Amino acid sequence: MSAQNTEFAAPLEALASDGLQPIDALLNDQHPRKLAAKAWAADHLGSAPDDFDRLRWQRAAQAGFLSMVVPTDRGGLGCTLVEAMLSFEGLGAGTSDSGLVYALVSQTFAMQRALVDHGTDKQLDRWLADILAGQSMGGFAMSEPGAGSDISSIQTVAVADNKQTNSWRLTGQKSWVTLGPLADVAIIFASTDPSKGRWGISAFLIETDRPGVQVGESIDRMGLRGAPFGNIALNDVAVTSDDLLGKVGAGASIFAAAVEAERALLYAPQLGATERLLALTIERATTHRAGDRTIGSFQAVSHRIADLKLGLEASRLLAYKAAALADQGSSVTLAAALAKLQTSESAVAGALDAMRVFGAEGYTVGAGIEAELRHAIAGLNFAGTSDIQRNVVAGLLGVDRPRRTQPSDPDAQR
Repeated sequence: MSAQNTEFAAPLEALASDGLQPIDALLNDQHPRKLAAKAWAADHLGSAPDDFDRLRWQRAAQAGFLSMVVPTDRGGLGCTLVEAMLSFEGLGAGTSDSGLVYALVSQTFAMQRALVDHGTDKQLDRWLADILAGQSMGGFAMSEPGAGSDISSIQTVAVADNKQTNSWRLTGQKSWVTLGPLADVAIIFASTDPSKGRWGISAFLIETDRPGVQVGESIDRMGLRGAPFGNIALNDVAVTSDDLLGKVGAGASIFAAAVEAERALLYAPQLGATERLLALTIERATTHRAGDRTIGSFQAVSHRIADLKLGLEASRLLAYKAAALADQGSSVTLAAALAKLQTSESAVAGALDAMRVFGAEGYTVGAGIEAELRHAIAGLNFAGTSDIQRNVVAGLLGVDRPRRTQPSDPDAQR
């Protein structure tokens, strides 16, 4: 992989798989793998720019951060999800450019995961090496203006082309595609048979300069400016079976496999960012004075910091549990939903508490706290809103269905 011959390749050895046991990551929040990534981010990424910086993206790619979970026989580092999660947590702790790190994680756990697991040799040979080296970018395009987490609601269709067998014409609109405005290729989910609902969804791997594909501008937003989001319009785009990712009708399964684990792993940088925020808040509480006392001596301040630490620890436990289950090949639907819900909600609560500790200064741009709050708020929406996660959890617990009773059960006759 060309990334190994650049000035930014220093972390590669630290990022490669080393047989890490999940319990080591769970119990050691200052694990050497995490600290190596944190130090690299501080040296090479630093503070956040106002927008996406392609050079910073290529630095991270060349250092190996896009290669971690790709098998070694495909040019990757062969890491487990737990190992990769530690490294991304370190990135979140080492830089305030939360948008860039979010985009790196999304590319790794959604787009690349689907491509590596379901792509043909031809598709992998064409795109994977360039993506890992940061020369090309990929989009994962499922969401639409009227369809978010429910893939069965998508309106993008792939109509069979009567003039040619094993070919379709794609029409539809994709929205909120991470890296969409810059993507060279995108995984497009479309219905090849609307009568089958989610089982009629297929996935296509399409270059974005193909006739009929129109990539929109980056959407302006309150946070995560280092991660461009945009729309992709599809107007009678010609595709064939060579463009299929997996089999016809496998789109829902491909989407679910990528997104279930992503829901937890996407928040690894948020763990690091919250740790960084906690350190800033402790420093403020122990150095800023009110009269003859540091503000940390006030119970109202110290309790907010204790709550911030509690939220971070609970988030780490749930997130690493989800990653460990995914590495084992176990179902992660419940664990990922709980991890996503806990991490995103506690990140917002923690940022608000940090702002309170900083007082009026926390509301200023210079303090950096308001930026952390803006980034955290975004987490309430991507990978499924908090309400969606609660629906998932409630559904898996069976609380949305009436309890089955026997005719002899007295309760059944009331």
